Amino acid sequence: MIRRAHDAAEGWRPPEDAVFGAIPGSPQPGLEPLFGEPELVAHQDYCPGNVVFRDALPKALIDFDLARPTTRVADVVNALYWWAPLCHPQDRGPALADVDVPRRVRLFVDAYGMSTVQRHQVVDAALRRQRNSAITMRAAAEADPIFRRWWEGGVKDRLPRADSWLTATAPSLREALR
Repeated sequence: MIRRAHDAAEGWRPPEDAVFGAIPGSPQPGLEPLFGEPELVAHQDYCPGNVVFRDALPKALIDFDLARPTTRVADVVNALYWWAPLCHPQDRGPALADVDVPRRVRLFVDAYGMSTVQRHQVVDAALRRQRNSAITMRAAAEADPIFRRWWEGGVKDRLPRADSWLTATAPSLREALR
């Protein structure tokens, strides 16, 4: 479904004065770019609540408030965060606590049809995204009461665990993507 959305968006260029949504908070120092030049405008928020299922299969995406210029790899990394999932086993739902994440990442990128070049970019983009998440979520918590509640409710603890887990798992992910 994500590949079809990317293919449909390919070639469309937003107007020069387009404004894109973002989570609250001002831009923070220390953010690492996930990519050089954007390739397309894509969803960038594939959390389970933004995927509509019918007969246990994903059928549609909703909530495009964070859609913005990105790359296929960066957008897929967002989906992998939620669906592989790229977080510490302690912070996953029960159904995903013991899954083979490297295998799921490989299956996802195979199903997407990623090129060899794209596959080689996935792990580094995931690591940068994870490091950026701690910075942006802290800024969002300082700017918005809803994000502050999420931050205090456990996000501030989950993000460092995810970073440590992803860093330790990166070699297995790279191997799976060969």
